[in-house]
Amino acid sequence: MKNFLASFPSYGELNKAMNGMTVPEYREANAHIHTPYSFSAFPDLDTIFRMAKNEKVDVLGINDFNVADGYEQFHRGCLKNGIFPLFNIEFIGLMKDEQKKGIRINDPNNPGRIYFCGKGLDYPFHAGFINRIRLRKIRKESQNQIRSMIAKLNSLIEKHDPQIKLSYESVRQEHARNLVRERHLAKAVRMVAERHYPDPEKRISFIESLYGGKKSKAGPDDHSSLENEIRSNLLKSGGAAFVEEDEKSFLPLDKIMKIIIDAGGIPCYPVLLDDSAGNFTEFESDPEKLHDSLREKGIECIELIPMRNDAKHLNRFVEYFQERGFIITFGTEHNTPDLAPLTVSTRGAVPLSENLKKTAWEGACLLAAHQYLRADGRQGYVLPDGTSNREQRNNMAALGQMVIEYYFNKFNHD
Repeated sequence: MKNFLASFPSYGELNKAMNGMTVPEYREANAHIHTPYSFSAFPDLDTIFRMAKNEKVDVLGINDFNVADGYEQFHRGCLKNGIFPLFNIEFIGLMKDEQKKGIRINDPNNPGRIYFCGKGLDYPFHAGFINRIRLRKIRKESQNQIRSMIAKLNSLIEKHDPQIKLSYESVRQEHARNLVRERHLAKAVRMVAERHYPDPEKRISFIESLYGGKKSKAGPDDHSSLENEIRSNLLKSGGAAFVEEDEKSFLPLDKIMKIIIDAGGIPCYPVLLDDSAGNFTEFESDPEKLHDSLREKGIECIELIPMRNDAKHLNRFVEYFQERGFIITFGTEHNTPDLAPLTVSTRGAVPLSENLKKTAWEGACLLAAHQYLRADGRQGYVLPDGTSNREQRNNMAALGQMVIEYYFNKFNHD
């Protein structure tokens, strides 16, 4: 399917078309959601668009792990529902030096493990021959790990109920799309227990037997909590069905960044920031050191999931990186079973401040401008060597706003 931006008019014509138009100071933007093409709280994409319209979220960014398989359906759905689409992707990489030193980056449990995003990729997605091989390889390794976990789950289940058996194909067909993830396995265990044990007490008793007798704290009808508990007790490190990921599942950061840049995107570091106890990882504990480290690696875009963070910490952190010219975007992830609102808020459902809403809007506008220029065959915010076109930042933010407002003006008149 052709990118809708490819048919947009030139800058001069855009400017003329929007001249004299009254536009809002900002719109609600959510630049990071996972869809069922990786793992998602949303049962389908229609739910995403329905929630976005109800909440008046006008800009959405798809951000699945390792795949762009959902781009076409997302693109079509956004156009149908009058939502401006951003095309993103996420990877899990490994920084071996930090791993050796025990430095946690943005994974609080695994030193050296790094989550990393590409923002504003070209649509249709393209990666190049070598990068396609790399992506195929890490996807294959991740599925090998999942198959091994299923085998361990079956060995565990068989001891308590030989009639129950999981298979990779059944889990993929029933709960996933192309890739199966840990959370799909947790959901499969919950649902197979539900089918075989209609009585809630017997169901929980069966699940507790898989835990080795450990009592469940989740109620049988609290599906989200129960799936999180199954994942924590069985599939994470120390669990009876845990299988450690092979290092081949992770690319080094430089190769991840190359895939993103070659696919037309902007390298972006997703910031974990503070946890509920006010703790930070070693990599993120000092904003100045984090800034210098990211700049040294050629990264000038960060993203936050504010619902994880205290509003005071978030405001201070964003202000620091704002002053230093970083692109800053916000999202909600939705890569757990919890179906939270799409509207971005901070921890405890505290609404974003006006400054943070404007920051999120500016970030979305910069990504929109980048996508618009790339769709027209021109250079976007990131140059071919990965460096940012920072001197054009303000102009590009204004261009992006014009692109988005033109889209809504056109949509409302079509």
